[in-house]
Amino acid sequence: MTKTTTGRAPVSTTRRSMTAAARAAAKRAERGHREQDPESTVAGRTVLIDAPKNGWEDPPEPSLESFEEDAPPENGGRPRVRRLLIAVLGLLLVAGLVAVAVLGWQYQDGRQAESARAEAVAAARTAAPAVLSYDYRHLDQDFARARTHLTGDFRDEYEKTTKTVVGPTATKYRGVVKATIAAPASGGSPAASVVSASPDEVVVLLFVNQVTESTQVSGSRVDLNRVRMTLTRTDDGWKVSAVDAL
Repeated sequence: MTKTTTGRAPVSTTRRSMTAAARAAAKRAERGHREQDPESTVAGRTVLIDAPKNGWEDPPEPSLESFEEDAPPENGGRPRVRRLLIAVLGLLLVAGLVAVAVLGWQYQDGRQAESARAEAVAAARTAAPAVLSYDYRHLDQDFARARTHLTGDFRDEYEKTTKTVVGPTATKYRGVVKATIAAPASGGSPAASVVSASPDEVVVLLFVNQVTESTQVSGSRVDLNRVRMTLTRTDDGWKVSAVDAL
């Protein structure tokens, strides 16, 4: 009996093995590609997350201080150096303004004191002869004129002394005293110098000649005196607030 064959040619074992190997390699390549690209496996899927019981909390808004603290210093910490420099310059500026103000005050005070010296000396030269002179024939007028140059407690003391002591004595002995400020032999301004001066008070040293006549003196007696006179600025000008004989 003779075997017949179909129209299909027999497939060799070697060819089938190669085909199976190719299919296995293709499957491995496809599986490896999916492992390297995970997104390709989850594309199109939607993930649902449950909200917390208290709801979502909004994150705090960032402040400018947080950015300044977290920001790295530029150029190796130059902003800090710049702030320190500005602070130092500010202190120097304030110190300079204070110094200018103090110097201005001292300059103004010095000018006022210099002006006070000249005004007080002129007032002392006018007041001294009136305060230190009197004539028993018109004591009331002399004492009243002298009081116009005085101020404060010294004015009250002068009035009391002239009424209780000087006036009665001058009347009894017919006393006459004439005071003048000494002047240099060669001429010039009467001798007066400033001991101390401030804008409101000046102490002046005067050299005074007093010529005294009375029934107790034969002829005239001349007394050379040094008088320290304190003058105070008032609304009515410079007035004598103290007189001390040296």
